[in-house]
Amino acid sequence: MRTILTIQSHVAFGHVGNRAAVFPLERLGCEAIAVNTVQFSNHTGYGAWTGTVFPPEHIAEIVSGIDARGGLSDCDALLTGYMGDAALGDVVLSALARVRALNADALYCCDPVMGDVGRGFFVRPGIPDFFRDRAVPAADIITPNQFELEWLTGVQVADLPGALVATARARAMGPKLVMVTSLTRADAPADTIEVLLDTPEGAWLVSTPRLPLDPAPNGAGDCIAALFLAKLLETRDPPAALVHAVSAIHAVFRATLAAGRRELQIVAAQDALVAPPTLFPAAKVR
Repeated sequence: MRTILTIQSHVAFGHVGNRAAVFPLERLGCEAIAVNTVQFSNHTGYGAWTGTVFPPEHIAEIVSGIDARGGLSDCDALLTGYMGDAALGDVVLSALARVRALNADALYCCDPVMGDVGRGFFVRPGIPDFFRDRAVPAADIITPNQFELEWLTGVQVADLPGALVATARARAMGPKLVMVTSLTRADAPADTIEVLLDTPEGAWLVSTPRLPLDPAPNGAGDCIAALFLAKLLETRDPPAALVHAVSAIHAVFRATLAAGRRELQIVAAQDALVAPPTLFPAAKVR
């Protein structure tokens, strides 16, 4: 069984952070060891929430306790996402060092959660610098959205050639695989949304219909990163993992639209996480 240590936020209501990642990981046959960086009532997109950002010392204690039980010895990957404080960066990289000391082949999938198009940055100062200067160079896989890719690389993405320049620059920073979620470009049909995967062996693009979700549900990036990592560990085939992850998250979007709810309907769409009803093909673009 594949085991993934996932260090992310937690909400009591809704599906973002670990609440968007753990269930998909488990449905895809992975053992998920969840360490929560915050505990909020709901995601911050509502504009109001209650809860606590856990201090780095608390997270370090939790990781040490897991390690003391032997829980890190079987880890195949580390998955990280939203961090409440830049000081948590040292704890994350320390956890990565522990995991890799026990399994040199363990993967690090970093979702550099910082902001989004239209919203700009929504994290505390210091977190973007941590991702750019320390986390991304240490990662095997990064899953930025378009805003985050542009900030990390300094490349503005307007079309597919520009996107490929940006992903190549991101790979030059350290990670072998760069998966860009929610790619929007001028040279694509307006009624589609795309995910781009760039690897040393080539780049692939998957396009799906853009659904009328308003507001767009939070947590999709957290969910698709988990889906991609789980399938990659299973198949060791990046394009196949891309197809599965994009097709599964589209099925979740469809269930969310049908339910008329703001929160991702991950539980309602759980069978589609394992076997998406529609597989959207990947086109090789490099």
